[in-house]
This record gives sequence, C-alpha cells and structure tokens, in this order.
Amino acid sequence: MYAIVEIAGQQFKVKKDQKIYVNRLATEEGGEVEFDQVLLRADGNKIEVGAPVVDGAKVKAKVLAHVKADKILVFKKKRRKGYQKMNGHRQPMTQIQIEEFVG
Repeated sequence: MYAIVEIAGQQFKVKKDQKIYVNRLATEEGGEVEFDQVLLRADGNKIEVGAPVVDGAKVKAKVLAHVKADKILVFKKKRRKGYQKMNGHRQPMTQIQIEEFVG
C-alpha cells in the first residue's frame, strides 16, 4: 500500500515505515503529525484518485529529527573584473517516519 501526499507544498510517494526528509515542520522531535492532503491512495490493484484529495484519507507520521540538508555552494564570478563571491546554504529539514494510513 502506498499513497501520494502533499507535505509543505511538495508531493511525496510514501509507504508504511518509510523514512523521508521534508521541509522543516513546526513539531517537536518525537511528536506525531497528521497529513490530510492525500492525492492518491493505492492498495494492491485498488487505486483511489482524489479530486483534488481523497475524502477521509489521512497519513500519520512521527517526527524523528530536525536536521540540515547538505550544503549547497553558490559561486559568483565576473571574468576579468577580479570579482568572486562564495556563499553557502543549508536547508532546514525534518526527518519523519510514516506510521499508518487512516480512512
């Protein structure tokens, strides 16, 4: 069984006991979070597609940790001008584990 869920503006294909990284959520570590934007739900050959969401379907997950993603380097340069600038960015992420499908 799997589902396609919209979490913080992004769509993820999730299965039970799967661990995924999503954009930072405002829930403390060890807390439960529930997503009701289920766009598609599949169980074997039975597939339910929402218009836009599946009615009564929810996905429950547990927040495992708040971490930062890998560093992305931004390098700017203008040739023959002596201009170089290096900048880095680490996106805050939340690691969640899918617990169960409801509905």
